[in-house]
Amino acid sequence: MQTTISAIATPAGTGGVAIIRISGPAAFKIAKSMFTPSSPVQNFLPNHMYPGKIQGEGFVDYGFMVQFASPKSFTGEDVVEFHCHGGILIARAVLRKTIALGARAAERGEFTQRAFLNGKLTLAAAEGMADMINAESTALARAGSMQYFGSLNKSVQQIQASLKDILAAIAVEIDYPEEDSEGLDLKKIQGELSDLIAQIQKLISGYSRGKKIKSGVNVAICGKPNAGKSSLLNCLLGYDRAIVSDEAGTTRDVVEGSLEIDGVLYNFTDTAGLRENAGKVESMGIQRAKQAIRAADVTLFVREGDDLPPTECGGKLITVFTKSDLLTPSGKYDIAISAKTGEGIEELKKLISLAAMGQGQSDGAFVVDERHYNALLRANQALKSALQDFNLQQPDIIALDLREGWQILGEITGETAGEEIIATVFSKFCVGK
Repeated sequence: MQTTISAIATPAGTGGVAIIRISGPAAFKIAKSMFTPSSPVQNFLPNHMYPGKIQGEGFVDYGFMVQFASPKSFTGEDVVEFHCHGGILIARAVLRKTIALGARAAERGEFTQRAFLNGKLTLAAAEGMADMINAESTALARAGSMQYFGSLNKSVQQIQASLKDILAAIAVEIDYPEEDSEGLDLKKIQGELSDLIAQIQKLISGYSRGKKIKSGVNVAICGKPNAGKSSLLNCLLGYDRAIVSDEAGTTRDVVEGSLEIDGVLYNFTDTAGLRENAGKVESMGIQRAKQAIRAADVTLFVREGDDLPPTECGGKLITVFTKSDLLTPSGKYDIAISAKTGEGIEELKKLISLAAMGQGQSDGAFVVDERHYNALLRANQALKSALQDFNLQQPDIIALDLREGWQILGEITGETAGEEIIATVFSKFCVGK
């Protein structure tokens, strides 16, 4: 990288501290020309905070400067950070000064992209970092953290390493058949390849859970009018989100609210009461309710009598007998609750979590990104094709599919990712990261 880039690394707005980051070959030169330390400094040491005056465009601020020398920095380049007083005008003035002295404004995610290109982190780790930054739930932050620290990358690289070993054995057989007295052990390679396919399929199978962690779990609350759906939503959320009335048909459209349960974000939808002979406006609400029910990961069917659940339910169905403070639960139901007293609400949350996410948490490699999922599907198909090629007993044909599988897996780590994939990944970051 020949250019030096600069950007504000903290969110816009008033705060205690704002950070302006510079990276590139001229970072130290630019920083020193606009910084006057409080005490004379003969040589600025890396990783040390120095207090002093920071020259901005139009005025001077007081703050700190810290240097990170290449290659021991986030980007792998010379990096400088100015820590000045928080405020939009102050930070922008310091940024403009760095640009006036030779830096250029950084693009979205360019600092992290440079870290990737300089071998400081893998592409999967960068995506894990993005998930951590943008996380709206503890579970996604946790999954992003695991990915950032290499859980997925390690699993994929181990599979790639095994594929390399198989390809090396096949190459020896193809290029030097006369030097291999025992010949290629196709049965052994078949077994090894089957094990690798099983490892990939295990990663693929975890995506259904990972997708819910990434996007949240959709929960539809349905039932007849006045069954207590809106009261249940309000009770789950802990505040009045939906209008509650004794008049049937109060909810004419979907009402939404979000809640974190066991670290996972749940998106609840209170739907219009399901009944026949509804008016025109209410019927439109009922149609939207049915759409929400079909798209849900979990459906809460709320009843106070012997009502039957809707025939088209998305995901898992939980039957909730409501108003247990007024009525004696009867018939088939999974749990009885009272939105008025709170009875059974915590138990209901546990049921919802179990229905959506199953038991336990994974501490191993975890797939939450659709890009990784699609790459694993393609790699899995390539290795399955290679397994079928064993029937032909032609090592060169087997090797073609194995190389394709290795190449596709490299798209996850970034080893074989093209410019388009890399650009797409880093465009998701903010400027300054």
